[in-house]
Order: sequence, then structure tokens, then C-alpha cells
Amino acid sequence: MESLVVERIDVFVVELPSIRSFSISGGKVTTEGKPAERVLVKVTAGGVTGWGEATPTPAWTYETVESISTTIARYLAPALVGRPAWDLDGACAVYEKVINRGLTIGSPIAKSALDIALHDLLGRALGVSVGLLWGQRRLDRITLGWIVAGQTADEVRRAVEEGQANGYGAYKVKVGLHDEATDLSVVAAVREAAPDAPLWVDANQAYTVDGALRMARRLADLNVSAFEQPLPANDVTGLRRLRDHSPLPVALDESLRHPSDLATFVKLDAVDIAIAKVQRSGGLTLSRRLCQLAEDAGLRIMGSGLTDTDLGFAASLHLFAAFGVDTPVDLNGRQFVHSAYVGGETVKVTAGTALVPTGPGLGVEVDEDAVRALSTAHWTI
Repeated sequence: MESLVVERIDVFVVELPSIRSFSISGGKVTTEGKPAERVLVKVTAGGVTGWGEATPTPAWTYETVESISTTIARYLAPALVGRPAWDLDGACAVYEKVINRGLTIGSPIAKSALDIALHDLLGRALGVSVGLLWGQRRLDRITLGWIVAGQTADEVRRAVEEGQANGYGAYKVKVGLHDEATDLSVVAAVREAAPDAPLWVDANQAYTVDGALRMARRLADLNVSAFEQPLPANDVTGLRRLRDHSPLPVALDESLRHPSDLATFVKLDAVDIAIAKVQRSGGLTLSRRLCQLAEDAGLRIMGSGLTDTDLGFAASLHLFAAFGVDTPVDLNGRQFVHSAYVGGETVKVTAGTALVPTGPGLGVEVDEDAVRALSTAHWTI
């Protein structure tokens, strides 16, 4: 294992079929009829390969298809070639040197693709799943939430009905797309359509402190379980004030790029719930550190993703299973994008529940011929 050295890295930009349109407060994430772009990486060491995924989401954060692919191809991958594949901690340190951090972390989505691929490679080299590689898997299945981002009450009801028809019993509602009254009516429509379902809302940084407080008080009457990222990520004082006065637990997502961010919010007593999100935090290595800190600090952990396709989906399931995340999670990729590169074994979902993969590495079999056919750009390092 110690002689397993990274020999080659391939970077592919691929276009995948979009299933439906999806928007958040920052703008469009997917558009029906328009391909969804992903950056896939293949890391090769000692004849073993591992795959990872990056999900460009400019409506959510600053990394684009162009910046992710060139950051990996021109900076991160050359720094990784020749290094021991097992040295995940050392790889993170190298990434920080070649693409240094801004306020907390630099280019986390690009870094995440390589970190995920290294985990996949190591698991395959040893013939074990990522959970066995870590020696940490508390759950064998993860409950999923259906995403609702409708514009009208009728659209919302149809979205909930579709989720119910697919066996889903929990719902995450995107707010911040409208004025406060319309946002509230959207959530109320979900609650009316699913009276007893677990329900939480995500504002993706859309509100001011005063607006968030008004919404929290109204949402509490609808039995909403958590208010996710209501304020801008860097509004630390605002989030502290909100947490002090909100009748709903405040969950942080965009605010937690790096484990050190969570440490700051814990010290300031400004967070109730930590959202684990693999790509946001630069991959599985740093996400494990963040989750361990949250657990040690006595915080509740919830799970989320970035409209990941099956590679990112599997990586998130391994992380959430490792920390026993037993509340419904937002891993919505299959609701919006088709993982057309999968050629065999992959994540199994039944009635809104995902089985944590048990195959080697991530447990997803990639068809490289399909990747190349879907590719619009390719680099070899």
C-alpha cells in the first residue's frame, strides 16, 4: 500500500441529461432540456483507478466548470502526481499550498473531486468500501428528502405528490426565491399536502436578520424542523443574533467551508445544526474532520449535497453513514440529473431510502467509454 503512487490523472468535462429544472435563491441550478455539466476525475496508481466528481453550481458558489477543470488540470493534479495515494492528509496540505485559501478554503469543489477519487482508489486497492476503509459505518441506509422548489401552490402540491408517488416521506423546501409572503405560502402548501412529514427549509443566504426572524416565527407554526442558511455565509454576528431569538433551530451550510469555520461558530454559540456537505468542504477528508468536531461539540448533524450525480451521491452516503445521520438528507441529484456515465453497480434507492454502497471504494462502477462519449473536454496529467 505504501508503494501505491499516483501515476496519472484524467480530467473530463461531461454533459449529462437534465431531468427537470431546479432553481435556488441565487438562480438556476439545472434547466430541463439543457445538459448539466460535471467535472469527473480519474486517478490512477499502481494499475488501480479511482473516480471523483465536481458539481459546478455558480448559482450557489463561485466555482464554475471552467475554473474547476483548469484548477484541477493545471494546479492540483500536477501537485498530486508522484505522491503516495494513501496520504490523504498530505494531499490536503499540498492542495492548500498550490491553491491557497481565501477567507477559509480555496476552490473546495475542485479539491473535493480529487479527494473523493483517492478514497475510491484506496478502497478498490484494498477491496473494501470507503466505510470499511475508515472503520466507521453506523448506518446501512440513509433516508432521503424530496426537494420542493415550486413557484406556485399548485406546482408545490404536484411536486409533493410526485415525491409521495416515489415513496418519499420528507421534504426540503427552497425559500428566498420570492417575497416573504409567497415563500411562506409555498411552505404552507407543502405542509398542507404532507401534514405529518418531516419538513425543513433552506434559504441559501437569501434573508436579512430581520426578515429571517419574521420568517422563523411564521414557519414555526408550520412545524418546520430547521431553518437552513437563512443569512449570508459570513454574517457571523447576524447568525448569532438569529440563533438567540429564532424559535427554529438554525442550520449552517454555506458558512461551513472548512472545519475551522465550524469551530468559530461553536465558540460564538451561533449554530444549532451543522450541515455536512462533501463538495463544499473540499472532500471526504475535511468533511470527516468537520463532522467529528460537530459531534464532539454536541451539535446535530444534517446532510446535504450539490445536485451530485452517483459518484458524489455515494461519497455523501458513506460520510453520513459513518456519523449516523438518521434524519432525512438532501441528496437530490437523481431528482434532477441522470448519471449517464454509470456502467454497472451503483447506489440503490427504494422508496426514498438509499442503501449505503458496500462494493469496493465508493461502490459505483464507471463506464469510461461512456465518460469519453459524454466528454466535451479532456486533460491528462
